[in-house]
Amino acid sequence: MVYLFLAEGFEEIEALTPVDLLRRAGIEVTTVGIGNNVITGAHGISVAADIGEAEAMAKIDEGFEMAILPGGMPGTKNLDASACVDAFLSACREKDIPVAAICAAPMVLGRRGMLRGKNAVCYPGFEGYLEGATVVDAGTVRDGNVICGRAMGSATAFALEIITLLRGEEAAKKVSDAIIL
Repeated sequence: MVYLFLAEGFEEIEALTPVDLLRRAGIEVTTVGIGNNVITGAHGISVAADIGEAEAMAKIDEGFEMAILPGGMPGTKNLDASACVDAFLSACREKDIPVAAICAAPMVLGRRGMLRGKNAVCYPGFEGYLEGATVVDAGTVRDGNVICGRAMGSATAFALEIITLLRGEEAAKKVSDAIIL
């Protein structure tokens, strides 16, 4: 199971592109609503989350494959303030579970020390939050079990990198070919 966290003000493309492409690859993705079950994105698009925070917290010990944080404002700040997100990221750190964040959301990882010694990328202007990371010039970068994407324009590459990490290059190529990249 992959959990993707939605908070008020999330960047819609950065959230829904990974959900769509991962599901095309046969990866089970569950969206978690932070604060509500219907979450409105930064551009006024409302999305019904699959589950809420309480249900996610009840499932955290069942194990999961990855946690994904889309960017957007104030979505990223709302993710950063969430005890549910914090609990999942702590589990990722403790159990070496992959984590992915795009746009402003790598800030959430950086503030928790999860980028120390790693290559990372983020939306321009958020580099100062990537504590201990080497900021690289790329749309998407993977360093070990951490994937970072720069912005909405990197959402497809970001999602394909997640598929590569979780299911391999062949699975990512199959999805890439199907969407005619």
